[in-house]
Amino acid sequence: MDFFSSSIRFFQDGGFIMYLILGVFALGLAIAIERYVFLTSARNKNREMWDKLLPVLKRGEYKAAQDMMSQSSAAICNILSYGLSRVVTSRRHDDVETAMEEGLLETVPRLEKRTHYLTTFANVSTLLGLLGTVIGLIDAFTAVSSANPSEKAALLSASISVGMNSTAFGLMVAIPLLLIYSVLQSKTVELVDSLEMASVKVLNIIKEHSDKQGSPQ
Repeated sequence: MDFFSSSIRFFQDGGFIMYLILGVFALGLAIAIERYVFLTSARNKNREMWDKLLPVLKRGEYKAAQDMMSQSSAAICNILSYGLSRVVTSRRHDDVETAMEEGLLETVPRLEKRTHYLTTFANVSTLLGLLGTVIGLIDAFTAVSSANPSEKAALLSASISVGMNSTAFGLMVAIPLLLIYSVLQSKTVELVDSLEMASVKVLNIIKEHSDKQGSPQ
């Protein structure tokens, strides 16, 4: 109970800046949760779809693979469908590879969407904390200037202590946001790497079939 009361008093003593920092944290947390759920879902969909596609692709049934991908929203389908659509229309292996790169370039921004806001929010919360401290110090020195000499030291000390609350709270928000950003960035990089690896494997499968059957070179 004492901890709860101290936390509320700490928040209230920080002034109106504390509410702005809390708002920044709420926005950052909402984005973090949405991105984590999205990336986790995207990874699971990709793995599930890849397990279904791989046997079909190895048999050279590209039309069947395209039909399967048209019914899925997995990121890997968007990339591979670009390449497989060129298998029929183009006989150049480079054209298929270029098409997959185009699909990858279109897909990656969707995976990275909004994640970079977390670093911005972390910086904003830190700056808001410093602003709150500066405002608190200005108010403190203004109050001290009209106080009795015997009370100035105690009043100034108390006011500075209160003014530092906003900086402390700003850092308490910024540090978790930066850590969350690192986790999400790591998940995004892992997902992009898996998509690139899948593209390379599909290109090799297509090349192998083309060498055997004399289709796209």
